[in-house]
Amino acid sequence: MTTSASLPYAVFGVTGRTGAATADALLRAGQAVRVVVRDPAQGRPWAERGAEVAVADLTDLASMTKALSRVQGAYVVSPQQYHREDLFEIAALIADTTARAAMAAEAPRLVALSSVGADRESATGWIGMNRSFEQRLGATGIPTTLLRAAYFMENWMPMVGHAMRSGTLPSFLAPAQRAIPMVATADVGSAAAALLREARTGTGIVTLSGPRDYAPNDVAATVSAALRKPVDVAVLPETEWPNALADAHFSKAALAGFTEMTRSLNDSHIDIKSDPSAVEWTGTTTLEQVFQRLTLT
Repeated sequence: MTTSASLPYAVFGVTGRTGAATADALLRAGQAVRVVVRDPAQGRPWAERGAEVAVADLTDLASMTKALSRVQGAYVVSPQQYHREDLFEIAALIADTTARAAMAAEAPRLVALSSVGADRESATGWIGMNRSFEQRLGATGIPTTLLRAAYFMENWMPMVGHAMRSGTLPSFLAPAQRAIPMVATADVGSAAAALLREARTGTGIVTLSGPRDYAPNDVAATVSAALRKPVDVAVLPETEWPNALADAHFSKAALAGFTEMTRSLNDSHIDIKSDPSAVEWTGTTTLEQVFQRLTLT
């Protein structure tokens, strides 16, 4: 006889940082895990750790329903496809398919990755995709925790690479001395794993940040300390953002979404404290720990 406690937790996005961190945290806690991937090969490292592997397309109702069936709960994400001009439309389709599949599978609870700023109705760029994800899942009636993460510390890694080579840290965030909440993706996984194991009713909102806020100047100081050489901040004016992001191969729609989002971060329209209904959750990982793999060469 199979009891609910022996059923797995389904975890999406394990090829990305937060899904991998969530699956890792659950496995380390001795929980049964079902990783959901697009390609069976992506699941092999998890199978070697004892996880069950399910293959699903995020826009296919049948495979998504199967992946979400007979679980204790699921960590769900909506990967943003920045190379596509229709990325907002695809995100809406993923949100709708995830919601319909969760209802069809009678999933008992969900934890959904979202972002600070998802409470704002407009002028949030990419975060508008998180808002539609939240709204569609919230309408299912399934107990759902909307996990609104702060700015990922790992977002700095491409700029850190530049700083290691040149001694200058480019920054889209401005002004350089203004600190904002940031969080490590490892803490997103830890929080998601803990929230999945909580018995909750209804939909709740959790904002997640790290142990302290950081400014671009703090990021530069952290890199400087690791490299033992001076590192200066170079705030990029908005007119330079397209050239700075050329290697990311964003579509025009994605670039416009990034620009609007970053502009709203810089003018505080996107603010972790803007939704009074949210419960605050604080991670433990510092920026220094995220950057600890930096070498001194």
